[in-house]
Amino acid sequence: MSQSETNAVWCQPLYESKAAGLILYGRALGLSHAESEDVLQETFLTLLQLENRPEEPHHYCLRAFRNRALNYRRSLWRRCAREFESHRWFDCNEDQSGAERRAMDALAQLPTEQREVIVLKIWNSQTFDSIARLFEISPNTVAGRYRYGMAKLRHALKEPSASAETSLTHALALLEQA
Repeated sequence: MSQSETNAVWCQPLYESKAAGLILYGRALGLSHAESEDVLQETFLTLLQLENRPEEPHHYCLRAFRNRALNYRRSLWRRCAREFESHRWFDCNEDQSGAERRAMDALAQLPTEQREVIVLKIWNSQTFDSIARLFEISPNTVAGRYRYGMAKLRHALKEPSASAETSLTHALALLEQA
């Protein structure tokens, strides 16, 4: 079995479990949906070409995606397009409920650092420790960004604090399916 075939064995389940969350993470980083898909494809092509399987494939994949997304975002013409679309982090369509639109608007208004942590925590099932390693910052800083971001979302959605995360998760899960 060739190296790329061996890598495909462990990459396929990783792709299936991470693709949707990574595309959403790309959106949180300021990429369009198409750009997020491009970065996802580049990330997995690179993973397929590795000589050895990483010790922590999930973390390696997330880190590789983030680095590629940040590099992708730096190019001049894409930066201009991103600035034009930055007020529309998620595009709304007519099929979405008012709650979904409010949730999208509330996420779009968060600072990037808080939005990143929330997307990684909720939709990518990352722990504060793993997010801290990804960003190379303290887990306490990550937890603070999450807490402050969730507080802003609760306020924006005017929900009781206990159900805000559930409501937000539900509203955005519906968006992910659209």
